[in-house]
Amino acid sequence: MGLDKIWVFAEARGDSVASISLEILAKARELADTVEVFMAGDGDDYAEELGDHGAAVVYATGELDGSLQGASVASAVVAGLEAGDFDVPDAFLLGTTQDGRDVAGRLSAKLDAPVITNVVDLELDGDSIVGTEPVFGGSTNVKTRFTSDKAAIFLIRPKSFEAESVGGAEADVEDLDVPDLGATGGARITDSFAEETEGPKLDEAAIVVSGGRGLGDREAYSMIEDLAKALGAAPGASRAIVDAGWVPYSYQVGQTGKVVKPTVYIAAGISGATQHLVGMKGSKNIIAINKDSEAPIFAVADLGVIGDVHKVMPKLIEALKNR
Repeated sequence: MGLDKIWVFAEARGDSVASISLEILAKARELADTVEVFMAGDGDDYAEELGDHGAAVVYATGELDGSLQGASVASAVVAGLEAGDFDVPDAFLLGTTQDGRDVAGRLSAKLDAPVITNVVDLELDGDSIVGTEPVFGGSTNVKTRFTSDKAAIFLIRPKSFEAESVGGAEADVEDLDVPDLGATGGARITDSFAEETEGPKLDEAAIVVSGGRGLGDREAYSMIEDLAKALGAAPGASRAIVDAGWVPYSYQVGQTGKVVKPTVYIAAGISGATQHLVGMKGSKNIIAINKDSEAPIFAVADLGVIGDVHKVMPKLIEALKNR
């Protein structure tokens, strides 16, 4: 027997729902009899997709016209709860994203309820929901539960669950009225910038090719890009070469970067520090190329190639181009 109701914060990415929101919906369906969604924007635009993933109702603010999403959504939810427009859910589940963290923090302050962050799994223990979070750089996990009777707020890491369509009917859409935000309402989003990329997105790609310090220098990263292009993959990187300025932060895979879970992950010149492993060890097939036979990356690799990346990578790229 599950919880009565869970609310999931849904985020939009253009014309579709963000993958992390669909991942969280899949887990919420396992835990609760009813799953509902709250979000910024026009709920009618996403009701079909959210219903297909198990959401019964979408509470939406409508277009915000530049207002901060976190302030608007959190204030609207709390105002609705205080007015009795809807019952308090057993839990709020949000993604570990910029907007997810903002909404969670504001909900926490307004509801006087703590937040459990960095969650990679959720389970029921009686009528309590328990979160699992990695600690000490991902080397071990701890489990945490709330002891109060207030709604539980959990921030979920990307790729913790598999998104899965259930063929549900289009979700009902109800208004989430945004109250007067006071001084906070004076803050406006005047412009935004999205980095232009080619090929699949790093955190959604079926194949990822990442490079590390073992490449030797910035110019050698071109081998990663060439192999990624030949495979239709996304290029990634370890924190070491991001910190060194070889590639942008958006390429970083790891605890402080993106979490990826592709079908194939190729790590070239990456030793396998715990910080990096946290971001990619859920990959279905891991291929490691490193000249150090004792590199930690080989402990999680399904296929290990002990060799110099400057010799192995060009041969691999040539073989792919000659297929």
